[in-house]
Amino acid sequence: MANKKQIPLRISQELFDDLNAWAQSDFRSVNGQIEYLLTLCVKEKKKSGKYVPKNFNNENNQ
Repeated sequence: MANKKQIPLRISQELFDDLNAWAQSDFRSVNGQIEYLLTLCVKEKKKSGKYVPKNFNNENNQ
């Protein structure tokens, strides 16, 4: 198993609850879900030069 870097992450309770629900529906831990989503974003950045796909909805971002 490759060494994994540990980083502290502070997120709102609402975001945590949303990630937790999503993670449970995908049979992952919250940590696993965050790692999965970040991996997708990094792959997209390498592929297209953008952090997120064109159809990403960022209207609710604060």
